Amino acid sequence: MLLKKGMKVKVCVGKDKGKTGEIIEINRDRYLAKVKEVNMVKKHKKPTKENKGGIISKESFIHLSNLKNLEEKKGDKK
Repeated sequence: MLLKKGMKVKVCVGKDKGKTGEIIEINRDRYLAKVKEVNMVKKHKKPTKENKGGIISKESFIHLSNLKNLEEKKGDKK
C-alpha cells in the first residue's frame, strides 16, 4: 500500500481504532507514520531559557500496517 504525506487514513487496530486523520510524517525505513490527533502521548519537558517546561501532548508513530487509506483513486469510480 502506498501512503504519502497529506493523505487521509483510518486506524484499524489499537487504542485509537476507528479514528481518522491526515498523515503528518512518514518514516519509510521503519514503516511508521504520524497521524494528526491520533496516538497522542504525554511528554514531560524541562524548562529552559527559551521556553517554559511542563507536560505537553504530541502525536506518536503508528505502524503503516495498522492504517487504511480513505482516499479513492481517480479511475476507480463505479
